[in-house]
Amino acid sequence: MTAGCHEPGGAGAVVAEDARIALVGSPNAGKTSVFNALTGLHAKTGNYPGVTVSRYVGSCRAGGRGHVIEDLPGTYSLEPISPDEQITVDVLDGRLDGTPRPDALLVVVDATTLRRSLTLVAQVLSRALPTCVVVTFTDELSLRQGHLDPDALSRALGLPVLPVVGHRGLGIGQVRERIAAWRSWPVPALAPPTDPAELDAWAESVLTFADYRPAERHKATQRLDAVLLHPVWGTAVFFAVMMAFFQTVFNLAAPLQGYVESLSGRLSHLIAGHVTNRWLSGLLGDAIIGGVGGVLVFVPQIMLLFLLLALLEGVGYLSRAAFLMDRVMARAGLEGRAFVALLSSFACAIPGILATRTLPSAKDRLATMMAAPLMTCSARLPVYVLLIGLLVEPSARIGPFGAQGLIMFGLYLLGAVSAMTAAWVIKKVTDRGGAAMPFFMEMPPYRLPAPRAVLLAMWSSARAFLRKCSTVIVAASIALWLALNLPLHSPAQLQAAGVDTGDSVAVSAYTVDHSYAADLGRLVSPVFDPLGFDWRINVGVLSAQSARETFVATLGQVAAAQSPDHPTDALRTMTNQDRSHAGQVIFTAPTIAALLVYFAYALQCMATVAVIRRETGTWKWPTIAFTYLTVTAWLMAYLAHTITAAVTGG
Repeated sequence: MTAGCHEPGGAGAVVAEDARIALVGSPNAGKTSVFNALTGLHAKTGNYPGVTVSRYVGSCRAGGRGHVIEDLPGTYSLEPISPDEQITVDVLDGRLDGTPRPDALLVVVDATTLRRSLTLVAQVLSRALPTCVVVTFTDELSLRQGHLDPDALSRALGLPVLPVVGHRGLGIGQVRERIAAWRSWPVPALAPPTDPAELDAWAESVLTFADYRPAERHKATQRLDAVLLHPVWGTAVFFAVMMAFFQTVFNLAAPLQGYVESLSGRLSHLIAGHVTNRWLSGLLGDAIIGGVGGVLVFVPQIMLLFLLLALLEGVGYLSRAAFLMDRVMARAGLEGRAFVALLSSFACAIPGILATRTLPSAKDRLATMMAAPLMTCSARLPVYVLLIGLLVEPSARIGPFGAQGLIMFGLYLLGAVSAMTAAWVIKKVTDRGGAAMPFFMEMPPYRLPAPRAVLLAMWSSARAFLRKCSTVIVAASIALWLALNLPLHSPAQLQAAGVDTGDSVAVSAYTVDHSYAADLGRLVSPVFDPLGFDWRINVGVLSAQSARETFVATLGQVAAAQSPDHPTDALRTMTNQDRSHAGQVIFTAPTIAALLVYFAYALQCMATVAVIRRETGTWKWPTIAFTYLTVTAWLMAYLAHTITAAVTGG
């Protein structure tokens, strides 16, 4: 039977639960694709009781009954060396409070790495649970001149063996049929041996009986890897790829960014022309459209960034980059798995921190967590794009490269180098010795990624950014708008100050300059004056503690008060109104350089602080992270301001 699957608790949810079936398999074996196909992409996510490791549970209806499907964390062995792997073992052994032991197991193995996977199969069988083996990537095995007889493998193991192509849904119907009859799954007449030497002989005999021929490596793959994994040439290619990456982000997204900015402007004009209430018009036009719209302008860059990352991963290059960077990570006392965690931080530091659970060493996890906020996350991208646009014209070039793309590449490189340095220092401080742990890295074949998979990966990451725009940034924009427009000034007060009450732009500019936000910005001026910041920048920096993107929203509202039609031009020509700096342009080259460097280092994300607290179980390390990154941000920004001022004479 191939009845559909439903989300637990949702419409058409399964009522009668027949079995809890867990998926076990190594990382990259295709386990998640099988899980998604069985549960119809409708699954609940959460954490296991008492720990921070994520769990994924869905439901599947088969044989007229409901079955709970759980995707356990990936593991190469049931001899755990990381928190993720320990959770898998604890669930299989029924030792995790609040989580029932599975009734049956689906062991997902990669046909192209079957020899290694048989060790995991043997260990799973020692748990004496009904077991079925699901073999993935059988299409790839055939394409690479390999061979496997699934029926013969089933006879050799004494277990049901089902070949599937998870991402295309082939063979999933047969898996559902087997799930419906899980109570009648056969068991091996003889359990696999546990002695390593005997286990190797057992695996060899199973492969021989199954007529298994391993996949061949294509000559093209070998030639490419000879270059891409080379210590010198591979590193050169890596930097060239990253350079092209950021040039593409700027050059292709610029026209789309213009369309979004134009749409925001038209919406603001529409509101101003049809909403007569001044406060409501300001709230909708300045706070919502001006603030949130100012951030949404950068969605094209962010989506293109995620699209390119998904393409590089789908092609198979990112795994090579991780392997190549293992040498670099070793300089910081870390290993290649830490690079994967730091690479995840390009989207957001939070998934990067959560990815440290795969690291077997506690001190490696801590060092990587403390370094992850330095990687250039997507929240910094709107700030960087805005400031780089104020610093250099789009047409400016440095040799054959666009100046904007080069600066962006430099900022990403600065974040990565700083993260390595921070990890090295923290590792030195916390290192108490210990044996090195084994490091496994899958080298997937080069392939053209499925367009749907790439688009889903891009949208999944972009959706998180858009969700933040609709929640945190909306709330912050409204709060900022109130702070920038209060207290109220009577017509008599405005006239006494020499403001033309009939000029709405002049009234708005005066109101902003004499608001509660302005008072706050001037209050902290002694801290930020050495960096060249004025009160408006100070308010933006303080508001960015909730989310970095609100810095753009803050400047968008301030600029809209001076020039609703051309806010970017208003920022470029904005001058200081305070007596000590009256008439000076705010966004000079030294100030912009200081801002860029400050945002490169500062920990301006309370959600990241909370996650570090949850992962470490103490407030000690998030407090240290916030303090050292804030102090470093100020010192490095001061250095950048001083050097840029000396070079430009500004």
